[in-house]
Amino acid sequence: MLTQLRDIVEKVANTHNLIEAMDQLVSSTCTVMNVECCSVYIADPVRQQYVLMATKGLLKPQHRIVLRFDEGLVGQVGVRCEPINVADAHLHPKFKILPELGEQAFCSFLGTPIIHQRQLLGVLVIQQRERREFTEIEESFLVTLSAQLGATLAHSKAQGMWIEHQQGMHFTGVPASSGIAIAKAWWDDEQPCLDTVLPASCLDCTQEESRLLNAIDAANNEFRRVRTRFDPDLTKETLAIFDLFSHLLNDPMLRQDLLSKIHAQHMAEWAVRQVIESYALRFSQMADLYLKARSHDIRELGQRLLYFLQHSEKAICQWDQPRVLFVRELTTAMIASIPRSQLSAVVAQEGAANSHAAILSRALGIPAVMGVDFTPEKIQDQWVIVDGYRGDIILSPNRHVKKEYQRLLQEEYELTKIVSDDITRITYTEDHQRIEVHVNAGLNIDSQLLSHQGIDGIGLYRTEVPFLLHSSFPSEDEQIIQYREVLSAYKDKRVIMRTLDIGGDKPLPYFRIEEDNPFLGWRGIRFTLDHPEIFLIQIRSMLKASIGLNNLDILLPMISNISEFVEAKHLIDRAYQEISQYALQQGHTLTRPRLGIMIEVPSMLYQLSHLQNKVDFVSVGSNDLTQYLLAVDRNNARVAGVYDAFHPAVLHALRHIQVDCQKLRIPISICGELAGDPMGAILLVGLGYRTLSMNLCNIPKIKYILRHVAIDEMEALAQVALSLPLADDVRRIMTEFIEDRGLGGFIRAGK
Repeated sequence: MLTQLRDIVEKVANTHNLIEAMDQLVSSTCTVMNVECCSVYIADPVRQQYVLMATKGLLKPQHRIVLRFDEGLVGQVGVRCEPINVADAHLHPKFKILPELGEQAFCSFLGTPIIHQRQLLGVLVIQQRERREFTEIEESFLVTLSAQLGATLAHSKAQGMWIEHQQGMHFTGVPASSGIAIAKAWWDDEQPCLDTVLPASCLDCTQEESRLLNAIDAANNEFRRVRTRFDPDLTKETLAIFDLFSHLLNDPMLRQDLLSKIHAQHMAEWAVRQVIESYALRFSQMADLYLKARSHDIRELGQRLLYFLQHSEKAICQWDQPRVLFVRELTTAMIASIPRSQLSAVVAQEGAANSHAAILSRALGIPAVMGVDFTPEKIQDQWVIVDGYRGDIILSPNRHVKKEYQRLLQEEYELTKIVSDDITRITYTEDHQRIEVHVNAGLNIDSQLLSHQGIDGIGLYRTEVPFLLHSSFPSEDEQIIQYREVLSAYKDKRVIMRTLDIGGDKPLPYFRIEEDNPFLGWRGIRFTLDHPEIFLIQIRSMLKASIGLNNLDILLPMISNISEFVEAKHLIDRAYQEISQYALQQGHTLTRPRLGIMIEVPSMLYQLSHLQNKVDFVSVGSNDLTQYLLAVDRNNARVAGVYDAFHPAVLHALRHIQVDCQKLRIPISICGELAGDPMGAILLVGLGYRTLSMNLCNIPKIKYILRHVAIDEMEALAQVALSLPLADDVRRIMTEFIEDRGLGGFIRAGK
């Protein structure tokens, strides 16, 4: 059976288009199962119907055969999402005769759904003239075959080899930068690719070393030029992307590893591929989304080195009109090489929403979608719509679809203007209740953000970034400089610095950690308590950096029990006494920072009462709390759909934390993706949260939305949400509420 299954699936996968694939499927299934009839119906979710795509045994129809989703036995298979096996289909109350197919000649019927990652793709049917139920073995075979076909059909759908509606060919990907674009497509296949570099030896190591060093210099010069070009328009945090590339290019460890390969008589290109892939692998194995995305930046660095190994100067892209750029993998260099006026949007086959290329796209306002499984030959020079909110790509749209997106484009422009007009205002709800809006940050901080964005402070500063950018643990002096810059930029605001949050899920390149289950392993506070020498250096650095500024708060990550907090506090008290003496010697007084913990491990929900008079504040990490509550790795594509911050259990947990902290008089804030989502922000305020921290790009719309809704409305809505059993029900009432308030544009725009 396994051999037969594999043969059918391989034959289907090796065909060139969907129609040919379906013909191969029904023919092979009839032969292998020795049945008289096999048909496959493909689901059309837009029109809520099934389309007969291929059949062997039924008469060839003269026109397109369709069934509604609730029509016939085929419809029942889809509705129930399970097989239907009947001896005489004519006697079934849901049977629908299709006389033009000659179906009346067949009695027995067995249909199974074709499903991939909970998405119903179609129904596979076998029929016989004989009146009998198909055996358990036959049913098992067809169910297994349908399950195997799911991934193959999903791949075909992603490539656009599907039912082509009048609206055009449709692709989907991961939204990386919001916005809508309508322009002609341009496929760029000129960029070098690490994967195509093959092992090669050299005879002249000196010449290869010279080639490599020249390429490093050329790449360095390019990043410096790009940084200078964007300096007037971008924040320091975004410009730090180019500083990171320069830092890596000048890193002694990277150079040493590259040169050692060349001294082993490897050609420069082959040396670059080996070293870059080993570095990228370290980051790709990290669980933290931000750090995981750095693997793409490492690969980009390698690709730029490959480019300058093969070209003496950078090519400048020139188009006769604005274009949507389609690429294998998006890089910052590609974005920088094209004038902003010529670049409508970018679409990449590979890449992450947190890569630096995606961050730069967002900073420049360029819509971007990653992970789109398109065929280059089909898109070149075609009109295309890019929906960077939802991750949708529509190729060759008709005039009606194009007109609708042109309307959305105009609406987007008007929304952007509205939220930008009063961005610097303090955030009050419609009934004048104060809401604090803070920013999550991880690189350099631009003090100009205060005046431009009206930010109340830094709700989460990720201190692990400097550690990951060094080739060894950064010294106390190096950390002091980094922290002082951040604290000085926000000298009149609170800055919450999270202590080092590394471990099995995001190991340092110079401190390898191997674990079977890094999410539940040696990470966060567990790592730093096991290395008090590292923890104390970091705490001392923070305290020294705060002298005279007095705006530092310290946040402890991954706390799962009270003893961890007590032990960490003991070390912090020790460092405070030491730095207090140092400050007095310098003629200053050191203000004791507030000390808080992150609530992200579910065990802390039941220990909140023990925190009274021990912690100064708590910060809820909604991303990890959701992940641990639902027991789902959101980086795992197979179960990523289970990760849902609107899950009733998550909402009840958030409410439980807020109520207990209010009773205990412990100040509380929340950071994470939920706070930056319009529906999430409204729910959180309704649940009692008054301090939200989010990524910079989400702040304008969240401030605007909260100013147009009253507290009592949000609280009433939250109470209804807490009574609902399904996350989809929560989204439905939230969508209706936002639409009724005239704010629907924000959720139609993907949020």
